[in-house]
Amino acid sequence: MINRTKEVFDRTASTYDRDRSLLIPGCDTFYRWAIDLIPAGAKTILDLGAGSGLLTRLIRNRFPDAHIHLIDFSAPMLALAGDRMGNDPRVTYQRADYVAAPVADDYCAVVSSLSIHHLDDKDKRAVYKKMHGALKPNGVFINAEQVAGPTAELDARYKALWLRQVREAGATEQQVEDSLFRQQEDRCSPVAEQLRWMREAGFEDADCWYKDNRFAVMAGTRA
Repeated sequence: MINRTKEVFDRTASTYDRDRSLLIPGCDTFYRWAIDLIPAGAKTILDLGAGSGLLTRLIRNRFPDAHIHLIDFSAPMLALAGDRMGNDPRVTYQRADYVAAPVADDYCAVVSSLSIHHLDDKDKRAVYKKMHGALKPNGVFINAEQVAGPTAELDARYKALWLRQVREAGATEQQVEDSLFRQQEDRCSPVAEQLRWMREAGFEDADCWYKDNRFAVMAGTRA
């Protein structure tokens, strides 16, 4: 299957930030869990699939002295991240496919938000293994993610509930349509499968810390 995720996000970059708070029920709680799981005192943080830098800004607010490295394959998204972060000297950018690109091995934390679900299962597993290797001892990998239901029936209920929630929150039909356009490249996997893959990669304490319908925050520590 051809993966057109980059094309889709290049096309919709200009509206992505405006839409996100309406399209993620419990958005603030979802991101707060991702930030809360970063180790206190973290000095080097990788934002994997950083997109427009929304998560990066939240990380910077909590960790004002950390060096944050952003990786994303969409130039329009990274441009938005650069605008958001300004001339922060402790923020660096890398336009690359993080599945294939080399990654340093000195991070206190790797955090990813709504990115890895665009990969097929084989690449997800490879990324989990690579991120385990990218961490210092006691470093933490955090994946704030869109997930599939454990059965086809529950997955359909997830989608129906999501549609109701975002419309009740005030999302316009154009915003819903744009989101559904982006979702055509989704390859979501259930939480239980992803935790198993994380453990196979070496994260012995892999766990799901937050879940609301199709949005979950998973994390594991490198021993």
